[in-house]
Amino acid sequence: MIGDIRESKECQLKDPMDLFHSGQVVKICAPMVRYSKLAFRTLVRKYSCDLCYTPMIVAADFVRSAKARDSEFTTNKGDHPLIVQFAAKEAQVLCDAARIVCPFADGIDLNCGCPQRWAVSEGYGACLINKPELVKDMVRHVRSQIDNPKFSVSIKIRIHEDLKRTVDLCQKAEAAGVSWITVHGRSIEERHQPVHYDAIKIIKQSMSIPIVANGDIKTLKDAENVHHLTEADGKIKQMTFQWTAVATILYGEIGVILVLCLPFISPLRWQKIFMFPLWSKMAVFWNKMFLTIIVLLIILFLDAVREIRKYSSVHVNEKAANVNSSAFDHIQMKLFRSQRNLYLSGFSLFLWLVLRRTVTLLTQLAKEMASHAALETQVNDATEAAKKYMAENERLQEALSGKGHGKKKESTDATKEKLKEEVEHLKAELQKTSDAFHKAKTEVAAVKKQSEGLRKEYDHLMKEFQQLQQSLNQAEGKKDL
Repeated sequence: MIGDIRESKECQLKDPMDLFHSGQVVKICAPMVRYSKLAFRTLVRKYSCDLCYTPMIVAADFVRSAKARDSEFTTNKGDHPLIVQFAAKEAQVLCDAARIVCPFADGIDLNCGCPQRWAVSEGYGACLINKPELVKDMVRHVRSQIDNPKFSVSIKIRIHEDLKRTVDLCQKAEAAGVSWITVHGRSIEERHQPVHYDAIKIIKQSMSIPIVANGDIKTLKDAENVHHLTEADGKIKQMTFQWTAVATILYGEIGVILVLCLPFISPLRWQKIFMFPLWSKMAVFWNKMFLTIIVLLIILFLDAVREIRKYSSVHVNEKAANVNSSAFDHIQMKLFRSQRNLYLSGFSLFLWLVLRRTVTLLTQLAKEMASHAALETQVNDATEAAKKYMAENERLQEALSGKGHGKKKESTDATKEKLKEEVEHLKAELQKTSDAFHKAKTEVAAVKKQSEGLRKEYDHLMKEFQQLQQSLNQAEGKKDL
């Protein structure tokens, strides 16, 4: 081991986190008992393996025994990047083992996924997934005691039946400064059952650090398929389809608004364009499409806000930032993408509303301009007609002023004759009225005289009636006697 170590000191150690930012799927040779020794690692590196693990080494034996170190760990200058996997259950023991290999390896990995009975009974391996606080404490101790900021600290786990517990474990490890997490998609009890790639995908969506998928990956094609199934890290993801669509909508909106605002295209011209049969057919679905896009953009906007809150809530103290700069940069990259998505969805939503309003205003302005043009035409026609009538009136006045003096005398004589006739007619009418009045007066006097005679005769008859009545009363009185 000593010769190999001296040789490895001449080589410069690498930062394994750079692999996850390379833009390619990271091909990793998993730790295999009795196989992942130096000779095997050298062989697989010749076939484009990007990252190699040593077999699992019991940290307590490695720290305590030089013989165990010579037996379990050998390396050389070409054996990089290299991760040494340890089985540990005490934070300080893991720190001591990490300090020993730090000059010769690029990182360590804590095994929290080995399901073998001896490992679980000793407190190693898969039993650690039920002790998230211990795992968190071990990761934090290694981070605080290793001075090399490029030295990675990772863990390999299995999943719980209750996936929430697995997510909680991963989040606590992330808070402690873990570089990445390898997830074997089976529970402790499962051996050859199908791998739960959907669980790995859920874990990946809940984390901001790289997640490595593990389980039943036997060929490069399997690695590509699992990468697409789980969206696990190892390849920097391009902008997803929905955000590419939102960006396309945003650029389209900017282009359309710029075209609509061109000064040499009048609103009337735009109205003629909007009246094309194609737009008439689209108008039937326009409102539904408008509301649908509004709803989708609002959903994406809220999702971007959620992502920003998620990555902004990851607080990394100053020391942790210096120790685990790659993890911090990865979180910042996620935060930047979330902010970019927020701007894309927010501006798309805003410009979509502006576009709708612009089209509405152009249509209204075109109608107002058409109405104004019609009113202006009517005013011009009325002005022309008024001018024509005024000219004709002036001509008539001129014609009348030339003939007025000749006809004035004839008009006066005719008026006098007419007035004389009217006076004679009125005199005749007055005479007739006077005669009728005299006749009526004579008749009234005769009627009055006749009425006086009738009154006298009435009085005479009344006297005679009273006398007869008295005579009658006396005759009846005598009969009674």
